[in-house]
Amino acid sequence: MKIRTKLQLALGTLFLLIAILSAFAIRQVNLLAQDTKNILVANYQSLDYSRNMLKAIDADTLSANNLSQFKLYLNKQLANITEVGEKEFTTELQQQYISLEKNPDDKTVLRNIRASLNGVMKLNMDAIQRKSAVAEKTADSSVLWLTFTAALCISLGFLLFINLPTAIAAPIKKLTDSIRQIAEKNYSQRVYIEGHDEFATMASTFNSMAQKLEEYSASDLAKLMTEKKRVETLIDNMADPVIGLDEKHYILFINEEALKITALKKENIIGKNISEVALTNDLIRDLSREAVLGDVKPREVLKIFSEGKEGYFEKNIVPIQIVPTGETQQKKIGSVVILRNITAHKELDEAKTNFIATVSHEFKTPIASMKMSLQLLENERIGVLNDEQKNLITGIKDDAERLLRTTGELLDISQVEAGKWQIKNQPCSLAGLVEEALQANRQTANNKGLLLEANIPQELPLVTADKDKMVWVISNLISNAIRYSYENSSIKLDVSAANDKVILKVADSGVGIPENYLNRIFDRYFKVPGSIKGGTGLGLAISREFIQAMGGSITVQSKVGGGTVFSITLNAVKDNK
Repeated sequence: MKIRTKLQLALGTLFLLIAILSAFAIRQVNLLAQDTKNILVANYQSLDYSRNMLKAIDADTLSANNLSQFKLYLNKQLANITEVGEKEFTTELQQQYISLEKNPDDKTVLRNIRASLNGVMKLNMDAIQRKSAVAEKTADSSVLWLTFTAALCISLGFLLFINLPTAIAAPIKKLTDSIRQIAEKNYSQRVYIEGHDEFATMASTFNSMAQKLEEYSASDLAKLMTEKKRVETLIDNMADPVIGLDEKHYILFINEEALKITALKKENIIGKNISEVALTNDLIRDLSREAVLGDVKPREVLKIFSEGKEGYFEKNIVPIQIVPTGETQQKKIGSVVILRNITAHKELDEAKTNFIATVSHEFKTPIASMKMSLQLLENERIGVLNDEQKNLITGIKDDAERLLRTTGELLDISQVEAGKWQIKNQPCSLAGLVEEALQANRQTANNKGLLLEANIPQELPLVTADKDKMVWVISNLISNAIRYSYENSSIKLDVSAANDKVILKVADSGVGIPENYLNRIFDRYFKVPGSIKGGTGLGLAISREFIQAMGGSITVQSKVGGGTVFSITLNAVKDNK
């Protein structure tokens, strides 16, 4: 039998039982109502009419009004004859009333009337008692049948309540448990459900699927083992050290390069938790801190001494996450620790830094000599120059200044890369540093028709900074603003203090920087594509290094055609103004 048919039969039976119980209850209630109506409507009214007629003739002297009342209720009684023998009594009352109407003082007639009324009243009282017994019998019968019917309905309903959910839930539970076993790759699981309903069909289909999965798993096992060997061989032959961990941080694999730099043996660590291995190995301890605790430092470079030489490795921990079949959320199943060998790149970078530092240092002396020679040529005591010669000297002098600035930036960046520069932080007045930087750039701004405006409050806290390097940073921002501003515009420097911080903003009204280049503006050697202005692309990179070393930060906001604003935030010295 189909599940749908079972449910229809069960629910149909319940509906039928409810309908039968409701119909029977309505029938019995109607019977009781009819019996009660017979008592109240007919017999009670006859008693009431008789009582009123007795009251009308009980007066000492019968008046016309008494007779009128008697006649009124007599007529009502004539219309309410319902019992056997009641008609005869009522007819006698009618005849007796006629006699009483002719002779109101006739005592015999009054006595006969009272006897007739008593007869009517006795008939109705007997009828009320008889009908009450019938109503009581009907009520008892109704209670009995209703009780029996309700007990039958409740029993059948209870049987359905107990058996129907079990009949449906039990096969579903079997299927659910079996599906869970299949999800855990127990493909030998089978479901046995007897019958010819949908559950039996579903169980048969499920068993067929499980059998196919079991066959598929067995047939692909050798292939999977081959692929596993291939991956292991590939990892072992990688030039970079690699360590694989599962979701509980147990070591799954480690290649030869990783074994060399850690001085470990594969058979001693495979299958062990990385935290356990870290107890006896400093390098593994450093790697486990990030792999286990998640204390990841992006692209950190490690200096490792192995096999008699130093090597440089860039550490990278890659989490392995998958979306399990049938689910929607990613689940972490492990991680891979990769140490990329950058020793050759590091050596080339150091060679480049040393070369730049040497060349920059060597260039400074001849450039200084060139500037001195230009100053002598400008001195009229040596000789008077014509206008064309003066223009040439001016051009040479500008080129020498630019070359000296470029050489200084290269020397600064080489010191930054080599870690040879030092920051001497001390309390100082930012207002004085801004004024010093303004003086250094005022002539250049005047030559371009630019107005330098400084808004510096009188009460300003001291800041923690390196005076020389801070002046250099501010001067670099001002010179950049001069370089990229339109002629006859203005450059504004605003200083403010809030929340133990002092903020300096350098704003120009120049060409601006496209939004897609703002996140690269502080990169070394980066210049906005299409820019026709000079520069090495090092000034902002050096500025950021200096500001961060002072414990501050530097940010930029810009809009093409709307100018650029550089903001420097420094720590204020507490309890100082």
